[in-house]
Amino acid sequence: MNKHRSVMRRTAAVAAAGAAAVVLAACGSNGDSTAGHDGHISGQPSMSASAPAAQGQHNAADVAFSKGMIPHHRQAVEMADLAPSRAESAEVKTLAEEIKKAQDPEIKTMSGWLTSWGEQVPAEGAMDHSAHGAGMAGMMSAEEMAKLEKSSGKAFDTAFMELMIKHHEGAVAMARTEQKDGAYQPAKDMAAAIITSQTAEITRMNQLLGKN
Repeated sequence: MNKHRSVMRRTAAVAAAGAAAVVLAACGSNGDSTAGHDGHISGQPSMSASAPAAQGQHNAADVAFSKGMIPHHRQAVEMADLAPSRAESAEVKTLAEEIKKAQDPEIKTMSGWLTSWGEQVPAEGAMDHSAHGAGMAGMMSAEEMAKLEKSSGKAFDTAFMELMIKHHEGAVAMARTEQKDGAYQPAKDMAAAIITSQTAEITRMNQLLGKN
């Protein structure tokens, strides 16, 4: 009888321990699940909110500005690359170097923006031709670029500055549109810098051409 009661007590204890373990496991699981779920819910919005907060809100005008200015800048750099071997004027060579130093980093920056926004960065070459077809402000035609490449000395200096003035005026117009319609502050800041620097360069080139 005592043996029977002992077995019964052991069985009850095991059952109770098992039940307690199940309850504890359920609580633990629920706690973990809740913590994990809460962690996910509370963390996820902050992540999705922090991404736009980190890069700032952007709109279609910011995308258009970046997609348009990248090929525009690429062509200016291409023009500037011709100056060291073709220009006669030291001022023109210096100006070309300054243009390249300013616009190369801006191309990289705008490419980074587009990538972060999930937008495609304009391809080299192909976008330039479509830009010409669209009559993008200030862009050189293939014929104008070919003529510039074939010139040298004073003829190059004059052609380079006249074409670059038109090119800069187009960039300034695009930058003013970004300032007016854009939402992404770094892009608006870049637009302001483009307006300031390229307006000053237009003045310099006009002076070198004897137009001021």
